Amino acid sequence: MQQRQLGPFSVSAIGLGCMNICHAYGAPVSEQQAERVLLAALDAGVTHFDTAALYGFGASETLVGKVLSPHRSRFTLASKCGMTGVDVNGDGKLVRVIDGRPSTLKATCEAALQRLRTDVIDLYYLHRWDKQVPIEDSVGALADLVREGKIRSIGLSEVSAATLRRAHAVHPIAALQTEYSPWTRNPEIAVLDACRELGVAFVAFSPVGRGFLTSTPPDVSALDPKDIRRAMPRFAPANYARNLELLPAYNALAQKAGCTPAQLAIAWLLHKAPHILPIPGTTSVAHLQENLAAAHVRLSPEVMQQLDEVMHDRRVVGGRYNEQGSREVDTETA
Repeated sequence: MQQRQLGPFSVSAIGLGCMNICHAYGAPVSEQQAERVLLAALDAGVTHFDTAALYGFGASETLVGKVLSPHRSRFTLASKCGMTGVDVNGDGKLVRVIDGRPSTLKATCEAALQRLRTDVIDLYYLHRWDKQVPIEDSVGALADLVREGKIRSIGLSEVSAATLRRAHAVHPIAALQTEYSPWTRNPEIAVLDACRELGVAFVAFSPVGRGFLTSTPPDVSALDPKDIRRAMPRFAPANYARNLELLPAYNALAQKAGCTPAQLAIAWLLHKAPHILPIPGTTSVAHLQENLAAAHVRLSPEVMQQLDEVMHDRRVVGGRYNEQGSREVDTETA
């Protein structure tokens, strides 16, 4: 596996996003299946594993800790705070809450260290900027955790270039993470350039468009009731039907490049810039192997240009998030 720089760490160019082993796209897979995927990734040379306190309200961190802690020296561990499950109504039901107060971030880290069965987290992201708390205060709390030896570096998720610069002035930011793929181009407005200028790695989540840019795009009429795509405008039935019209030309381009649609999306990211690190997630060992093989796909300048013509967010119908989700992020819009 080729290597790329993730802050102070040299990691596999393609990492593993650990959200959907227990969260987001319907019923979680069995613990045994999640273990198979995690260990297969490690054996295949993946050295960048990305999880969060939010995913499964701690379940993903717990699984990653249980399965991978015996191999802790072999990989770089990333997790996130600032968005967790909280029993706000006192009825035992956890609700997703964005809370960037320093005390909350530090408490979340302590719990994460226990779940992950480690003494230190290599890269710790602020999962969402809590706009009720100055970014300087939240990053200051994470800087305290660096000084205490509980985390090694700081990341931000779903923030604008301006917010990145404010945060970076408080403490060096190692990585910025947001959605990026051929059908989601928001980072191209300003964040990619800001990351390049500041020496910040850019971690691309959902690089295959939440399953859209694959050989088997989801059937939105059959999504699990808990699937988060049900609330995303571009997956709404009317919008999705129009978006499916983009796939024949995209799939033809993948065939021309000698790869699968998912590999085309991941390889496109790797070709865009050396500071971009995609982290596709999967619950399938076969899909994991397919995704990782994208590191060996070579795309000509002609194919790169043609891809920009056939698949671009200006042609996509519907936003990434619904109204509430859009308010919660701090990304630029065209």
